[in-house]
Amino acid sequence: MPKTLTIGLTGGIGSGKSAVSDAFGKLGVTVIDTDKISHDLTSKGAAAIKEIGQTFGLDVIHGGVLDRAKLRDIVFKDDSARKLLEKILHPKIREEVEGDLAKATSAYTIVVVPLLIEKKGYEFLDRILVVDCDEKLQLDRVQTRSGLSESQVTDIMSKQATRKQRLSAADDVITNNTDLDLLKSQVEALHIKYLDSSIGLSEKNDSKT
Repeated sequence: MPKTLTIGLTGGIGSGKSAVSDAFGKLGVTVIDTDKISHDLTSKGAAAIKEIGQTFGLDVIHGGVLDRAKLRDIVFKDDSARKLLEKILHPKIREEVEGDLAKATSAYTIVVVPLLIEKKGYEFLDRILVVDCDEKLQLDRVQTRSGLSESQVTDIMSKQATRKQRLSAADDVITNNTDLDLLKSQVEALHIKYLDSSIGLSEKNDSKT
């Protein structure tokens, strides 16, 4: 597992995880996004496509391309279907994360895991960073960007960890209730903190060799 400081970045839908991870990336930090990995694994001809078709039926695959909306609808309505999809994807995602961590060159690494609080498998993380915002703002953001109804968004939110659960698990919190400049200033402050912590971890690892 990684010898450098590894930060798990999470937050509810619409909280601003992408804005935060982009800000860290612009500071030269390696960012590993499990959503992007999942998307790549389910792109045309990718590793998981055949197994998904075998499990959920070929009607979710069209010309080798996954019908993401159809599959999302299936797993959202059926917990057993969701668990089957997770059984296919999570080991592959974890393998990709481990490979990317092994290649990371920055002083510390950000691993974006939207459902970090809900799922197991990331116990190697040194710290958990939660992006937090008011739930009404969260709802408005998702509706604006996705066109989903209020009830659809609240259904999604109800299947995620609660705001209280995320904050209870957090080592660090970025509050994203206002503008991008304030968000960036919080990222920059944590960047300095994580750089200092990474030096301490590196010295500790060196002392063991």
